[in-house]
Amino acid sequence: MTTETMPATDPLLAAIRAGVRIFDLGRRLTVGMPQSPNHPAYWHALVRRHGDMVRPDGGSAANDMISMGTHVGTHIDALSHVSQDGELYDGIGAAEALEHGRYARLGAHTIEPMLRRGVLLDIPAVLGVQRCEPGYEITPDDLAAAERHLPEGIGAGDVVLVRSGWGQHFDNGDSALFIGKDSGVPGVGAAGAAWLADKEAHAVGADTIAFERLAPGAGHSVLPAHRVLLVERGIYIVETMALEELAGAGIRDFAFVLAPLPLFGATGSPVRPLAVVSNG
Repeated sequence: MTTETMPATDPLLAAIRAGVRIFDLGRRLTVGMPQSPNHPAYWHALVRRHGDMVRPDGGSAANDMISMGTHVGTHIDALSHVSQDGELYDGIGAAEALEHGRYARLGAHTIEPMLRRGVLLDIPAVLGVQRCEPGYEITPDDLAAAERHLPEGIGAGDVVLVRSGWGQHFDNGDSALFIGKDSGVPGVGAAGAAWLADKEAHAVGADTIAFERLAPGAGHSVLPAHRVLLVERGIYIVETMALEELAGAGIRDFAFVLAPLPLFGATGSPVRPLAVVSNG
């Protein structure tokens, strides 16, 4: 249904007419941006510049090419991204999910666009710090304390975003610290992931490179939260989100919008998630 065909009393149309504020939760894609070392880097090049080819009327066009891993920048993990003991979500064998070298089952093309209630759990606000310490494990108690700051509790089907404040290192251009190979990175562990799953979240997200806690010096060697969320509970993960503006505005409850690229058989997709709130 378009806005032209919506009933005059439609609440969505009324909210749009009243005015909304949009928070961009996606990171700008730039060559050299911080990313997980496990994935191909983002690259962008102009393959034709203005003037390389000029039409008879004087017009010219430029075009370009990008290459990147599907888990670089702000992105969503498909349920095909992680396996445990050879199995994906719902007991599907990892080999069984493949079709002509792509994950026909549980691939990124199976992730439906999201228009859902979103909530922000602001952990530094609960702890009384600017950002969580390197390698800090966000506990179920931390998450529960942050939930108490919401206008309403977390509901089944919500998208739950966990702010650690670690995204400040991305904003400041401190790539090595954001990646956290030596320092570690704050985030939930298996217990925190289980707490989020028990809330029946549809998807979860964070302002860090791997969503979950990375121990100092351990890098991405083990990812228990990914196992709990993707393999055991079928909950999508959004990583490398920009959450500082949203938190700074005191927004904890919003409409969450996300549309993955329908990349057939891929294990993830770049995304540009939005938080939408009414100006009223």
